[in-house]
Amino acid sequence: MSKTTIIYKQESNFELKGDFYPASDKSRPLIVFIHGGGLLWGSREDMKPEQIDLFTQAGFNVFSIDYRLAPETKLPAIQQDLIDALHWVENEGTKQFDYDPEKVAVIGSSAGGYLALLTGTFRNKPKAIVSFYGYGDIIGDWAVKPSPHYSNMTAVPRELAKSLITNDIISVGPIEKRYALYMYARQSGVWIEELTGLIPVVWRDEISKYCPLFHVEADYPPTLLLHGTKDEDVPYEQSVLMAEKLTENGVDNKLITIPEGKHQFDEDWESPIVQDAFKEVIAFLTNNLQ
Repeated sequence: MSKTTIIYKQESNFELKGDFYPASDKSRPLIVFIHGGGLLWGSREDMKPEQIDLFTQAGFNVFSIDYRLAPETKLPAIQQDLIDALHWVENEGTKQFDYDPEKVAVIGSSAGGYLALLTGTFRNKPKAIVSFYGYGDIIGDWAVKPSPHYSNMTAVPRELAKSLITNDIISVGPIEKRYALYMYARQSGVWIEELTGLIPVVWRDEISKYCPLFHVEADYPPTLLLHGTKDEDVPYEQSVLMAEKLTENGVDNKLITIPEGKHQFDEDWESPIVQDAFKEVIAFLTNNLQ
């Protein structure tokens, strides 16, 4: 598959890249893909080749982006990266690539699903959002208290976790090096503190500004949510709550439930259930980006 890597944001001490994959038939809609990784690790290259092929063959251009990672960069600045990415798509990208800046959807998985949902609260919103096992509430018990799932794993010492934090701004975090930091944060119940630099019980109102669940209004974009009922990392309830809030506000939405599905269920590409789910994703995008 052809790919062009560009820099969509550059400042004196960092640059952020995106990979552009053109649609196979010169079609106009664009998908902005946001990777997961607990906001602590991952990169634009995490998007699965099978998914890229599926979307480009279905007539969608794909733009997979990096963003600054926590805890070196805190959540408000990460949100600004997303705002700037969408600004680039709307104002700069068309100078280099052939797509319609009026037909943009944002897709993400896990933390990327959370960030995708967050774009629905921006002043300049995408036309549609797809969230794979994302979340809308980062001040709920599931996020701010020790995770039972991660607490059952080998404990990560604080010293090891802290040694994985750099003095530099980073936008690419290898899972081999950074996953232990996430495990420590989830085992200790300090994940949201690492993301924001704020203690949730003290700064609840401030952190809630970054909870899409609490900021859904009638102009929120049409949203497709996909989540497995056995997700051990992000509770299935997070997508249920988001769907309920969207419905309350008259926002077009659908929740696709994956029975017995775990976190990253979409990596089981050969599964008929996953194949059917992606058919619904394509139909949803086609319907909302016409």
